[in-house]
Amino acid sequence: MSGHSKWATTKHRKAAQDAKRSTLFSKLSRMITVAAKLGGDPDPEKNARLAAAVEKARSYSMPKDKIQAAIDKAFGAGADANAYEEIVYEGYGPDGVAIYIEALTDNRNRTAADVRSAFTRAGGNLAGAGAVAFQFERTGEIVIEKAGAPDEEELLLLVADAGGNDLEDNDDEFVVTTDPADLARVRDALLAAGVPVKGAELSMRPKTPVKVSVETAKKVLRLVDVLEESDDIQEVYHNMELTEEIAAALEGE
Repeated sequence: MSGHSKWATTKHRKAAQDAKRSTLFSKLSRMITVAAKLGGDPDPEKNARLAAAVEKARSYSMPKDKIQAAIDKAFGAGADANAYEEIVYEGYGPDGVAIYIEALTDNRNRTAADVRSAFTRAGGNLAGAGAVAFQFERTGEIVIEKAGAPDEEELLLLVADAGGNDLEDNDDEFVVTTDPADLARVRDALLAAGVPVKGAELSMRPKTPVKVSVETAKKVLRLVDVLEESDDIQEVYHNMELTEEIAAALEGE
């Protein structure tokens, strides 16, 4: 019932992303536009993919007008959602850490070159499709602020009633995991029960996290930071086990 999720172990990196809001909002807008177009409906209640994209944008405090503008862009004059394609890149970072990357790009040659260059400079290598994907599984994650939340035992009952899979204790937050298709339904049930939900999104979790040294973790996260600087890269996942020691070292930077 306890562990360290992507949310808990990347607080320092999320803060850095928040500091670069123009770039972050650009990525989120692209994601929303494509989700609206591919889902075929501008209404999040009728478009599950769009609902997930909007929820993620809200978790980063993206203004409502920017969210709506991104949705409108998918169906309005000059809509360019079709210009983007979804591409997954897979590879190995320092010390063989598995890296799984999701991109939305209008130029696959440019994006591939940028990703390959980042891996090479980090001492890793880009691999073929399926090389590391089997080491991850798609999961829904709902983050709950402990302040104002029920105690863990009561919250666990609420999560079970809502259809969630597990509850993790991550310092000042709880993280609920769900099946991907159940993310919105579980989130809505928790909100209806008065639970202070901070955010919800789909993630790729490593099936068997690998232990690494603090130095390796820093190298891998530097690679992740470089990859995330690209406007084309939406998400970067790794299979490192981020221990208390590593988290403490990162907090000190």
